[in-house]
Amino acid sequence: MNMKTDRPAPPCAIESISAAPIRAVLFDLDDTLWPIVPVLTAAEELLYEWLQQHAPSVAAAHTVDSLRTRRTELLAAEQRYRFDMIGLRTAVLAEAFEACGEDPAKVAVGMALFNAARNRVTPFDDVLPALTRLRDKVLLGSISNGAADLAAIGMADHFRMSISAREFGSAKPDPGIFMHACALLQVAPAEAVYVGDDPALDVLGAQQAGLRTVWINRFDRALPAHIRPDAVCVTLDELETWLIADAGRAAQGA
Repeated sequence: MNMKTDRPAPPCAIESISAAPIRAVLFDLDDTLWPIVPVLTAAEELLYEWLQQHAPSVAAAHTVDSLRTRRTELLAAEQRYRFDMIGLRTAVLAEAFEACGEDPAKVAVGMALFNAARNRVTPFDDVLPALTRLRDKVLLGSISNGAADLAAIGMADHFRMSISAREFGSAKPDPGIFMHACALLQVAPAEAVYVGDDPALDVLGAQQAGLRTVWINRFDRALPAHIRPDAVCVTLDELETWLIADAGRAAQGA
């Protein structure tokens, strides 16, 4: 399987070997376990249709794109929203309602509609079968900068713990959020591997916290030459194969 990278990196290529056996696997969510762009697009369009019916002056003053632009501006101005995407969306919607003289109480209704749609995700085909197998072998957890609700999605039972940047108060690549997840699972960072799609946020962030890393490349993206995960995989099936091989290497080195 060919992948566009700045250096040779076949699926699940080994970059480093740790003596510590892997006891925990931590996952990113958006674009690792499911594609997020179509979900957010559908949720934003649904919210805009709701605005046309229930807050017509806001819909007349804004488009989906203009609201998105305003979120980008506010995020640049107020870094606290970097780990609070729901807060960012709520603030921009409230700002628009106030400017248009609409009832501010409706903002919560609109955001509830958006959040429900945001959690209507469709996992990649390999995800649920792999998680079902893996949870009987290692401790599973998740760390996300996004606003996915695993309970609402119906996947919470697969994970021993889940942390969002919003509830932790800091976002990836802050090493603290990775270390906190390891503490919750009662494993040392060297005994955990983080699996995610973003080279900087997921790979570098986890490495700085002392975790091993697997880069998931589901979209044939390029891996910067200076970023060296322990493995590169396309699916969780490949991840599982790598974990089994790594367990064998650890046993041989014991």
